Amino acid sequence: MSAPVLIIAAADDWPTDRVVVELEERGAEVFRMDTADFPQRLSLAARIDLGRAWAGDLATEYRTVDLCRVGGAYYRAPGAFRFPEGMSGPEARFAAAQARAGLGGVLSAVRCRWVNHPTAMARAEFKPVQLAAARASGLHIPATLVTNRPEDVQDFVRDHADVVCKPVASPVLIEDGRLKSVYTRRLTADDLRDLRGVDTTAPLFQAWVPKDHEVRLTVVGRRMFAAAIHAGSGAAYEDWRSDYRALTYTTVEVPAEVRAGMLHLMTRLRLTYGAADFVVAPSGRWWFLEVNPCGQWDWIQGETGLPIAEAIADGLQGVTA
Repeated sequence: MSAPVLIIAAADDWPTDRVVVELEERGAEVFRMDTADFPQRLSLAARIDLGRAWAGDLATEYRTVDLCRVGGAYYRAPGAFRFPEGMSGPEARFAAAQARAGLGGVLSAVRCRWVNHPTAMARAEFKPVQLAAARASGLHIPATLVTNRPEDVQDFVRDHADVVCKPVASPVLIEDGRLKSVYTRRLTADDLRDLRGVDTTAPLFQAWVPKDHEVRLTVVGRRMFAAAIHAGSGAAYEDWRSDYRALTYTTVEVPAEVRAGMLHLMTRLRLTYGAADFVVAPSGRWWFLEVNPCGQWDWIQGETGLPIAEAIADGLQGVTA
């Protein structure tokens, strides 16, 4: 029997559903868990001593998996721990810290094929780390500034004229009970006259790169799936995430130098999966913007037919293309 695959993801994450279905259609044994189920619906027992490495199991009401048998693990944005009602705020925070170090620590110690290992993901999520690694990997990156000093923004604009501001972390927030997104936007003269707010956090400013189109490049192991994203509106041209209905897609080939740079970047970041965004200039040059170690891929597969779920399943099972 083949080694089981451990899936660590939110219970309602539908892209993960597609990976699970692909694995089960291949006859693979799958144990799916959400950290939101711990400790009430998911249990853990693991031991280590001088004679053996970590050994034990994870169990739900319906299934159990032997940690020593796990061959591959897919880690994708699981939910927050949920504790019994009646715990005080300090108690719940203490319990969450212990669960993260206990359950999270044991899971991180499992030796298998990870897509991606959570500690690698945690480091790679920092955009400044990504940009430094991309530059060292030979990829073209736009001039970038992270600052909380308005005067430095003014200096940066004098150097680069056309500048965008974007979040340096997740662009999503909840305000007044509503989910909102913060999109990339080009700075206007009005923005530059009033830079109040810059000094309250650490926004990212970047030189605008004239674009013909953009590319979402999904990397799984050494396989690359490139989809050109063509903007059909002004909003989408500035940030395609702001107007999905105006987008069209085509599949494209990855230039050899970009492929080499991305493979080097993924190795430096210790990632086996990444969703990278590029601007393709009218000259044809690819400019690296970021790589998301937990980036969405399912809609790209739906729009283009690129076999990304199959590639992820291959990676988890150790199948080489």
